[in-house]
Amino acid sequence: MEAKIQKWGNSEGIRIPNSIIKKMQLKTNDRVDIKQKGEQIIITKLNPKISLQERIDAYQGDNLCKEFVWDEVSGKEIW
Repeated sequence: MEAKIQKWGNSEGIRIPNSIIKKMQLKTNDRVDIKQKGEQIIITKLNPKISLQERIDAYQGDNLCKEFVWDEVSGKEIW
């Protein structure tokens, strides 16, 4: 698909066709990564950042933290 670079304020820009936006499920203000590789410009959709609390709330696994003993007392340590 051919597109044209256009002046936007002090920058240059390119419009992404709506068909590509829909296929990639992009929305206004979504974050993307832009890389240059040789003669190519690669635009990749970034996964949205989620907070630690959202990650904790979504966690479904077993609690991997178990009690353990480092070693037996061998000197004047206080346990």
